[in-house]
Amino acid sequence: MPNQVISLLALAMRWLLFCLFVALAASESTNYEPTLNPRKTYEYKYEGVVNIGRDTPGLAESGVKLQCNFKITGVSIQTFLFKISNVTFEEFNGIPGVDSFKVSPNLTKHLAAVLTKPFTFEYTKGQVINIKTAPDVSNTIVNIVRGILKFLHVTVKTTQWIYELDEVGIHGFCHSAYVIEDNAAAKELYVTQNIDIKNCQQKAEIYQGMALGYESKSSRERGENVVSTVKYEYTVKSMGSGGLITKASALERHYFSPFNVKGGNSKLKANWNIELLKQTDIVGKPVTGQVNSRGNLMYKAEKGLGPMPILMISLTNPAPKIADLIKRLAQANIYQVNAATSADVLELIQLLRATSYDDLELLWKQLSGNDEHRRWFLDTVVEVTDGRVLKFLKNRFKAGDISANEAGQAILVAFNHLSAESELVEMAKEFLTIPFSKSHLMLWNTVILSYSSLVYRVCDRVNPCPVLTVQPLLDMATNGLTKGIDEDMVIALKALGNAGHPLSLKTIMKFLPGFSVKADSLPTRVQSVAVQSLRHLAIRDPHNVQDIALTLVARRTVPAEIRMLASVILLDTKPSLALISTLTELLLQETDRQVSSFIYSQLRGIASSRIPDDHYLSTVCNIAVKILSRKLGRLSYRFSKALHFDWFSDDLLTGTSKALYLLKNGTSALPTEIISNGKLYFIGRVFQLLDLGIRAEGLTELFSHRPGISKDFGVADFADIMKILSDWQSLHKKKPLLSVFVRFFGQEVSFFDLYQDVIQRILKSVGLTANKDNKLWDLIQQLQKGISWHWTKPFLMFETRFVQPTCLGLPVEISKYYSILAAVTVNAKANIDPPLKESLQEVRNADILVETDGFAGVATDYFVFHGINTDLFQSGVQLNGKTTVSLPWKAGLKKNVKEKNYEVTFPPCKNHTEFFTIKYDVYAVSRNNDDPSMAKMTPMIPEHRDPEQSFKDDTECSKEYQLEPLEIYQPKLKYCAELSSYGAAVCTELEAKRVQNLKDHPLSYLLGYTQFTCHLEPVRSVKPVEKIKIQISAAPHKHISQQGQMMTVTQEKFKDTDATPEPVTIVKVLALSPNVKPLGYEAAVYYTPDTQKDDIEVIISEAADEANWKICVDANIDKLQAGAKTHFRWGAECQSYEVAVKVSAKEQSKPTIIAEINWGDVPALIQTFGQSVREYVPGVSYAWGFSQKHEKNSEREVSATLQTSAQGGFDLEVKIPELTVSRQGISSPFDNVGIESATCPV
Repeated sequence: MPNQVISLLALAMRWLLFCLFVALAASESTNYEPTLNPRKTYEYKYEGVVNIGRDTPGLAESGVKLQCNFKITGVSIQTFLFKISNVTFEEFNGIPGVDSFKVSPNLTKHLAAVLTKPFTFEYTKGQVINIKTAPDVSNTIVNIVRGILKFLHVTVKTTQWIYELDEVGIHGFCHSAYVIEDNAAAKELYVTQNIDIKNCQQKAEIYQGMALGYESKSSRERGENVVSTVKYEYTVKSMGSGGLITKASALERHYFSPFNVKGGNSKLKANWNIELLKQTDIVGKPVTGQVNSRGNLMYKAEKGLGPMPILMISLTNPAPKIADLIKRLAQANIYQVNAATSADVLELIQLLRATSYDDLELLWKQLSGNDEHRRWFLDTVVEVTDGRVLKFLKNRFKAGDISANEAGQAILVAFNHLSAESELVEMAKEFLTIPFSKSHLMLWNTVILSYSSLVYRVCDRVNPCPVLTVQPLLDMATNGLTKGIDEDMVIALKALGNAGHPLSLKTIMKFLPGFSVKADSLPTRVQSVAVQSLRHLAIRDPHNVQDIALTLVARRTVPAEIRMLASVILLDTKPSLALISTLTELLLQETDRQVSSFIYSQLRGIASSRIPDDHYLSTVCNIAVKILSRKLGRLSYRFSKALHFDWFSDDLLTGTSKALYLLKNGTSALPTEIISNGKLYFIGRVFQLLDLGIRAEGLTELFSHRPGISKDFGVADFADIMKILSDWQSLHKKKPLLSVFVRFFGQEVSFFDLYQDVIQRILKSVGLTANKDNKLWDLIQQLQKGISWHWTKPFLMFETRFVQPTCLGLPVEISKYYSILAAVTVNAKANIDPPLKESLQEVRNADILVETDGFAGVATDYFVFHGINTDLFQSGVQLNGKTTVSLPWKAGLKKNVKEKNYEVTFPPCKNHTEFFTIKYDVYAVSRNNDDPSMAKMTPMIPEHRDPEQSFKDDTECSKEYQLEPLEIYQPKLKYCAELSSYGAAVCTELEAKRVQNLKDHPLSYLLGYTQFTCHLEPVRSVKPVEKIKIQISAAPHKHISQQGQMMTVTQEKFKDTDATPEPVTIVKVLALSPNVKPLGYEAAVYYTPDTQKDDIEVIISEAADEANWKICVDANIDKLQAGAKTHFRWGAECQSYEVAVKVSAKEQSKPTIIAEINWGDVPALIQTFGQSVREYVPGVSYAWGFSQKHEKNSEREVSATLQTSAQGGFDLEVKIPELTVSRQGISSPFDNVGIESATCPV
């Protein structure tokens, strides 16, 4: 028995050894590591296709297709020759399933000529490295080759079926996930690779034009506006010594929306397929020629801005084209904006970007002698965005052949649109030392602020940001502090604020009270600028800024204004719960009510915020508000406030916020400083669109400690206010009466200080008491001879570009452009009778007639592009939009001393005149440089289409799109308000084209043709109109110097109840015809002031004697009861119809506002509208969370009662006939302040 067991064990061992040897032999023969035999030539066929559109049946798309064969031949063990043949390039533009790809013959020849040049690469263990080719081959061509060679680049691990790693590819150094499937019978391995192109250590994507909008990670958590997926599949066949890739495919999808991709999107689908045709032994020695290294597989773009994706023009010999285009644009817009040419500004910019520096200098010599051509050139050359424009402007500064005004405009745009590169900062730094920069104060300020904005954008791209970029600004600040010159300190701190350089923090601290000895003695104005210079560092270095800001807030010895500004900076850093708790404790102990009111109102505004970035902070602030509400919740508007309002839509991934900061001190009713801040949340970024700031320290000082002025500025205070303002000369000469700043996208671009001497110069120049030596006298003399002035301004306001490579090596680009062309023309001539002789005082007693014509308007062009953009061809989806605003005029203005009236006359409407137009459409676009005649723009929603049309069944594409037909909706609406007496009508027109059965997504609302216009058009008048006249006749008694005296005289005049008051103003709008009484309307305004209430009456009637139709409006303002009442009556002698509106405020147990509307007889149209509202209210109020109570209320009355809520919002009750709806605790974006101070003092 044991012998049998031993025999069985021996047999089993031999069988196991046999299996092991078989397995080892099998493993030897099924090696899957990708390799290439250096003694062989491999021939493959390739087809790559890109399609861009909505991926919806019946809607137009664009696309490109590249087909070729290529051979890979061994040169050495690791080096291989790559050569392409049989190139074909096709374009698609039309409806999938109906239209087809078409060969582009000239572009095919062009691509064949460059793609067939030899390339070499090194290959080992499935990794492609060190691609080489001839030096004259463009990056566009090399990137296409990179896209093809990616089929060889794969990491195979047969010991794991699923694995992840980071590796180089066309999209960058990104994270990949692999899945392996083995087919032992066929000796094939199937590899699937998914690449997460958002998770890359190094990305090949390019952002331009978005540095001034910082990323909002919280917004991206709500959704994305760009989503991409990439998948590769490989078939690897074991060849004994290694694996050979016999088949490979790639599929890449991009989804883009200006909003959330979930709400509809534009889709890009890129795919290629590669298949091995044959492999042969090498015959002869491969020839590679002279080749240079072009790097690895990672996509590389050309240096600088590539061609704009929204147009394609020939860029050969651009200088003559530029000169010709500038002359044509100047002539086309010589009087008014020619909307048909406004988009040509972008073509001009494209040509300028392709021009050499020498040609720029040549063009300047050709064009600078003509004022129009000179201005057009200077306004557009600043968009060159690289070193050429800096060199050109430096020459202008050194030669002094441009004015300070021209230089300031050019520097402002050029520096802010310059590519953010370190070497360009060094070039720009030279402008800080050119004497011409300091020749004019406004120019010097512009140079400094614009340079600092460039530093900010460089720091956004380079980390760490070089200290050399900001060193000149640090030196300026230090020198200003040492010398004690306020103006030098202010401009340096403003520049440091723009730059936001992390290493500037220590320098800024030298200007903050409590952080240095000198800072404590600095003027509050300088300290204020220093605090605001922390605004960008609050985002870039929040922890250090938090410590500084909280310290400033906590120190009660620091001026209240500085503490309040520090609190704004503190909350911008998004502080933690611990910091907000500390701030709350400080406010509970705070004794300065200005500071506590201001910070509390900030916390309360953030607590109700809907912005994703504020989600956590909003929760924290909500807790703080509940703790502080008992102490600070009822502080009135007399104290400093921060008013905050915002909204955000997840569907649109878009939101806005608006803040208004009113900073006061304890001694003045006027705010010391007012700052308005607006932000746009869009495409996952935050843009600080526009900030305005007014610092009124001088004005505040004038009004401080003045007896008799209440903090409510009632009517009785105006005389005292005027007297105080007239005392502005008592201010210190070095203290500005007013300071104003403007910021765009968070960057301060301009500021202005109004000093005493400036006011004196202005008054001396324009005062009526001056003699012949002032500027106003010269202007009037020129006006009598006739003046003509024209100005145009082309401006590329917005250019953002996002470029990502696709698996084909072609770049997919998402770009947005917003350009403006503004124009103003004024022609005028005056006649003064009697003519002026000695003084401008004579104007008061002279009849004046001014005849003028002109134009003011602006055309804006905006484009959005999604698709493939190269220097050779473009294919994608493009939105083209245009908005125009036009105001032409021709009028006569007359002042008649004897009749004490003013007249404006203008000719009747004879032509169709557009005032406002919006027009846009979405297109599938295809363009290429070699076949310009094949360029095509197809409206995404087709012009004409048979809904019953069936698709061809013999194509794969038709099967994919065999769905129900489109239902196209084309509304056309027109509404005109005819003014037959004047022979004109004001009309609005809307025309649109939409797909009715698309899903209800936000993008669907925009998709399709849209045109909206508002215009004036002639209509048949009752009688022929020769001209139209507006006549204004003012009574008020006689000229009275003091406001208080005028009030007294007015009151005395109307105390007698039997007296019939004269109208304060009579306005007549008449259509004049020869030998016929004028037609039209007149309005008389009566004003009866009193100590308890003011009465105002307006009567509008027809000018014809036989007409009795009138509109009467009676309004009175109750000064004692804080209320107002208006009574509307109209019809025959104002007796046919009537409506009354009353609003009153009451200080009961809670502040309350009551509004009431009562009516008598009203027209049938209003009755119908009112009935519709009554039917609409129940459903809407229920949807908004209102409770309802059916009860009998007044039949002809609607009332609303608004009352502050204990929870910090307000309660609302609305009564309509038969229904009362109410809701409590409605949140409010504003503080519920006391209304006891809202009444005017007696």
